[in-house]
Amino acid sequence: MPDKTFLDWPFLEDRHRVLATDLDAWATDNLADIDHGDTDAACRDIVARLGRDGWLNYSAVDPDDALSTLDVRTLCLIRETLARHDGLADFAFAMQGLGTGAISLFGTDAQKREWLPRTRAGDVLSAFALTEPKSGSDVADIAMTAVEDGDGFVLNGEKTWISNGGIAGLYVVFARTGEAPGAKGLSAFIVPADTPGFEIAERIEVIAPHPLARLSFTDCRIPKSALLGECGKGFRIAMSVLDVFRSTVGAAALGFARRALDEGVNRSANRHLFGAPLGDLQMVQGHLADMALDVDAAALLIYRAAWTKDRGAPRVSREASMAKLYATEAAQRVIDAAVQLHGGDGVRSGTVVEKLYREIRALRIYEGASDVQKVVIARHLLAETA
Repeated sequence: MPDKTFLDWPFLEDRHRVLATDLDAWATDNLADIDHGDTDAACRDIVARLGRDGWLNYSAVDPDDALSTLDVRTLCLIRETLARHDGLADFAFAMQGLGTGAISLFGTDAQKREWLPRTRAGDVLSAFALTEPKSGSDVADIAMTAVEDGDGFVLNGEKTWISNGGIAGLYVVFARTGEAPGAKGLSAFIVPADTPGFEIAERIEVIAPHPLARLSFTDCRIPKSALLGECGKGFRIAMSVLDVFRSTVGAAALGFARRALDEGVNRSANRHLFGAPLGDLQMVQGHLADMALDVDAAALLIYRAAWTKDRGAPRVSREASMAKLYATEAAQRVIDAAVQLHGGDGVRSGTVVEKLYREIRALRIYEGASDVQKVVIARHLLAETA
């Protein structure tokens, strides 16, 4: 049974506590029978269930409510809870939010009304197309172009490592429009999957099965109404979206870590060694204590960052980077310890801790690798002394 005392922390409100309890019950009833044999089909199934029962309403703003916002604490609680139950369920929810984040934050009323009701209902899957073959962490080095031509733009280039690639119906794509060099010359666009000139060039297989793809754009024409915000503001749009969702990556890692801690405690209590429970060994107790400490420290950083953003801070790059960095690195340690406590069973294909071991590794890379988070944190510290 996971520790839920963190729900009483002052970072959270009663509405968050109710949501976490309700979602935990929903996940217990709705995720146990998901067939993971076909990853694409499983993602579509999960999104449909999340949309049917209203959970995707939290992934994007309500287009009919001008005061609707993205509540980061809610997003974190949902990702943590889903990750504890099923890694693919967390992925499916997260991509609906990340893929439409730019529309929620910067879309026109018309853009919101066209797309958000469908993604919130689970009828359309979404994707966030930022990374390129030669520009991952360095977003300012994006090479894909969007050339203004008459009443539209023409896109040419590639994106890669795009989550939901191949199954999404909606892609938010970042390209160079050239208003200025580097970061100041990027823009963001809405590209439906059936747009001529857009193709799935390659499906990418990874150690924890998720739908990923390399995308190709060849003379792909989109209308000017597909532009999100203003030309030249794409970098700001991308960073604003990541400021919202980076903390939630840490929350997903926290969900994995909580599950690993539970599995480790259960193993230690029920597995006997030398005539006594494994947990009687002081070294094992030391591992469990370290795991619990990492879990609580990660949770504090995550919900501090989320609370800071929800209070109205325009940017929370430092706090979000700290949360994402610590939580993902800590979860790797916790899960590795859980595998060790399980001995040979820890590396048996299909066991809970083996699946967690494969799930966690990518979180230390995507949405800003751990070393990049360190750079962000250090630059904020240095800027404060300038």
